[in-house]
Amino acid sequence: MIKPPEIRSAELLDCAQRLFFEHGYDNTTVNDIIREAGLSKGAFYHYFASKEALLEALAARLARDSFTELQPMLNDPTLDGLGRLNALFAGSQRLNVELAPQLRKTFFVVFRPENLALFHRVDQAVRELAMPIIADLLRKGSEEGVLDVPDPEAFAEMFLQLRLILRDVMHRALRQAERGNVDEAARLLDDRLRLYGIAIDRLLKLPDGTIEAAQPGFAKAFLEAGP
Repeated sequence: MIKPPEIRSAELLDCAQRLFFEHGYDNTTVNDIIREAGLSKGAFYHYFASKEALLEALAARLARDSFTELQPMLNDPTLDGLGRLNALFAGSQRLNVELAPQLRKTFFVVFRPENLALFHRVDQAVRELAMPIIADLLRKGSEEGVLDVPDPEAFAEMFLQLRLILRDVMHRALRQAERGNVDEAARLLDDRLRLYGIAIDRLLKLPDGTIEAAQPGFAKAFLEAGP
């Protein structure tokens, strides 16, 4: 049956997501995906240049779905600029905990040092979606007078660049948790998230601890979440 390209592309992403989440990225081949989707290898490569390109597209779709789910709280008229930023952190971490068992199987691979190039491609796909949303939050906060942001787009870019410091820490925490050192791994991740929040505070000229980048219990819940 002939289907529109966007339908076929979405079907491949659906199949990849099921297989990646069930078996892990490393243990899923392109042949597994096309067999699940009922397509030829030529059809797969018509839509995606590689399995890595498929992962980039899947990361972007998951980020887009997450932002769609978070949009109501980001538009909450009862929240000011700070409230919306903290709602973004809280909502994102809640979604990460809910999807933790599947996300660990899928995205743990991008945190490995040998996969730095893949990590940056996946991160870029997510950042392209996040940039305008964060810039809009910063712009509104500046207009309200609760944030000092002379250039919302530039500050949003810096905001997202700071996230890159979490990559190696996340990889170490995940490895420690896999070895059974969950408490130690959670302390490591909590501490770095706390410092990440302080870095954002100082970028935005806010008192330390204003931005709640480390939600209480998030790291342990993320690392302990079972399949």
